[in-house]
Amino acid sequence: MTLITTIGLDTAKQVFQLHGVDNKGTTVLRRQLRRSEVLKFFEKIASCVVGLEACGGAHYWAREIGALGHEVRLIPPAYVKPYVKRGKNDAADAEAICEAVGRPSMRFVPLKTVGQQATAMLLKARDLLVRQRTQTINALRGHLTELGITISRGVGKVDDLAAIVRDEDDARLPPLARIALLPLTHQIEAYTSEIVKLEKHMVRETREDATLRRLTSIPGVGPITANSIAAFVPDPQAFLGHHRGSNEFRREQN
Repeated sequence: MTLITTIGLDTAKQVFQLHGVDNKGTTVLRRQLRRSEVLKFFEKIASCVVGLEACGGAHYWAREIGALGHEVRLIPPAYVKPYVKRGKNDAADAEAICEAVGRPSMRFVPLKTVGQQATAMLLKARDLLVRQRTQTINALRGHLTELGITISRGVGKVDDLAAIVRDEDDARLPPLARIALLPLTHQIEAYTSEIVKLEKHMVRETREDATLRRLTSIPGVGPITANSIAAFVPDPQAFLGHHRGSNEFRREQN
């Protein structure tokens, strides 16, 4: 069997597409694999360069395939698109990934660890809860405004709104309106409780992690910002490479 040097892997939920070439760039592999067959396939072949688009699940597959001895490189999807030669489909995408991963000027996405992905999930979950809480607060404010009840803006004033809704002696709020708005106050409290729990986890992680502690020593950087940097900027050196590339481009233009 001809030695495969580079493989482009187009991931999916169930069926994965592979495109492989040899050291001369000749296509020697076009194949579909079911999800359960992917790692078994990479266990059997010699070490090679494997390119994947940096999309959902890519970091997981990169870690698993890399553990089998292959050199895995993650490419931003926007950098793969120019190499698609024909109508977009799985086979064309895999071929484009295979082409792009071998380009000497290609920039790659740093691989994230499981811990970095977990921290990112923590941050994204908190962000979602904050947005949902804000949406619910705005809805509560809007309903009460219809009855001429207004209170200063800010999350800190939400307790005052909830107190009005719960006060059965407040004649400004009709009984039916109170029945409608009480679930909103409960939902806001639940969101706040969960947000506080997640933030406590971030504070605890910051105290226990040396890198996070160093980041919080920077003026204006707290636990949330420190965790964001650690989760979403796994390799700061990647920015250095980008900066150097930009300088070289400018020198060439001059």
